[in-house]
Amino acid sequence: MTPNRLEAFSDGVLAIIITIMVLELKAPTEGADLFYLLPLIPKFLFYLLSFIYIGIYWNNHHHLFKATKRVNGLVLWANLALLFFLSLIPFTTSWMGEYVLDEHPASLYGINLLCCAISFMILEKMVIKAEGEESVVSFALEDQRKEKGSLALYILGIVFSFIYTPIAMICYALVALLWLMPDRRLEKNL
Repeated sequence: MTPNRLEAFSDGVLAIIITIMVLELKAPTEGADLFYLLPLIPKFLFYLLSFIYIGIYWNNHHHLFKATKRVNGLVLWANLALLFFLSLIPFTTSWMGEYVLDEHPASLYGINLLCCAISFMILEKMVIKAEGEESVVSFALEDQRKEKGSLALYILGIVFSFIYTPIAMICYALVALLWLMPDRRLEKNL
């Protein structure tokens, strides 16, 4: 099977996820003055961070499957696992926006991001297994420092969500900044 259908399906799911996230931003009902937008600032900032995360995953997913020649059942299931964890981002984002700096929403958001990262790494491994150790994907993804650093920051953020939540938010934002520039490893090897 070629990766075109998998990529098209994933693109559709990611578009729906972004749509669901924006629907969580409700306009103020108290009045039309800009002053009433102030309480929405934390929700908007968390929406922005989550939107960036979805964009990062979409971008890296696109590059991964541009370099992939074939997929099998393991790749399909790994991709579905990634989409499952990504589909939880609107929920964890909304909860965090409602209860800013509360330890439980902040830790669950971090756990959600950690699960997304782990599932993407599993997806990469399944693609390499389907394509073989000598594939473009395997060669391009030999250096896993960025991935391992991200996992460490997520875990640190989860721990800090119970100690001092602003540091957890900084950890999550740092991972987004780390990946904001598209991952060029696959692009260089095509």
